Amino acid sequence: QVHLVESGGGLVQPGGSLRLSCASSGRTFSGYAVGWFRQAPGKGREFVSAISWSGASTNYADSVKGRFTISRENAKNTVYLQMNSVKPEDTAVYFCARNRGPSVSTSGVTYDYWGQGTQLTVSS
Repeated sequence: QVHLVESGGGLVQPGGSLRLSCASSGRTFSGYAVGWFRQAPGKGREFVSAISWSGASTNYADSVKGRFTISRENAKNTVYLQMNSVKPEDTAVYFCARNRGPSVSTSGVTYDYWGQGTQLTVSS
């Protein structure tokens, strides 16, 4: 059974920074791309960022481009999302997910395993 666990969420002021982590059990990230998605209250799930298995390819939603950075440490089975200059509209539950293959994808249907999510609240 694949098990993903997000951590690092919390309350941060506008303009602040935070780093989310997504850890997998076993070798469950081996050979797979990983993505971050978010869901704000009353809204649907939206793509945030994704990174290929090798880390050579990344993709970002326009709303976070230039502010968020995705990275991974395959030896630690962990993927990170560094969030800088956060805004109130970034407030959401953030989920990491493992893709069915090694390449980045913005479509949630291409991801087969999901974590439980971690809450980010941006407020002064």
